[in-house]
Amino acid sequence: MKDKIQLKALAKINLCLDVLRRREDGYHEVRMIMQTISLYDELELRKVKQPGIQVRTNLYYLPTNENNLVYKAADLLREEFRITDGISIQLQKKIPVAAGMAGGSADAAAVLWGMNQMYGLGLSRKDLMDRGVRLGADIPYCILRGTALAEGIGEQLAPLPPMPKCYILIAKPGISVSTRAVYENLHANDLRPEQHPDVDAVISDIRGRDLAGLSAHMGNVLEEVTVPAHPVIDRIKKCMMQEGALGAMMSGSGPTVFGIFDTQGKARKAYRAVRAAQLARQVYLTVPYNVRR
Repeated sequence: MKDKIQLKALAKINLCLDVLRRREDGYHEVRMIMQTISLYDELELRKVKQPGIQVRTNLYYLPTNENNLVYKAADLLREEFRITDGISIQLQKKIPVAAGMAGGSADAAAVLWGMNQMYGLGLSRKDLMDRGVRLGADIPYCILRGTALAEGIGEQLAPLPPMPKCYILIAKPGISVSTRAVYENLHANDLRPEQHPDVDAVISDIRGRDLAGLSAHMGNVLEEVTVPAHPVIDRIKKCMMQEGALGAMMSGSGPTVFGIFDTQGKARKAYRAVRAAQLARQVYLTVPYNVRR
């Protein structure tokens, strides 16, 4: 067992996101392709003498109590395994908040993984995923990482081959979006067939290592709700495309936009253009994070 562990919680983007229907229980049935990227939050877990769970973060507006997913993740394992140590969690946020990039879920997944390692709990990856879904539908994927097809409410995962090598530009405008509100305003059962993205085509492109095809076939049905409400998303997409992106799309429920580039030079040029246009508050240049299966 260890007294301290340091972790990286990696962000995700959606290469494709379709909503099939709204279920009677209020949840939405989805079919989407998730991709981990090399943009991450940093966490440090430490055993302390003071009882309970202490959460500290670099962002003043984030909750540090049971309303934070990292607190809930630590508390879940602490209760189950009757851990009596106090636990201090230091969270350094870099992933944009309320941005469609699963930052909170990635942080919770990292805490589950870290607690398992720090206390030698002996839980498998699947064990952690089964526990994570109790806290949020994206958490199992954030434990799995890599490229994956997600179905059900997002918890049914099938690993895919790694995404082709590329450069990914991330731009988050100075607005935040409520995932719950976006889904509630989608009216999924009334969508026309042509509004649904071709998830199978993107899977085929990934298997064929076809970056251009993948970029052309990407789609996110949630843009139907978020883009009309926040036109800056469309302006960012157009800016990236004008600067050479093979494709540009909103991630998750938004408002973050990502662009896919086949060369670092084009990606850097687009980075400068988005910054100069003052379209986004946070802009990052990153790459896919691929897991060896």
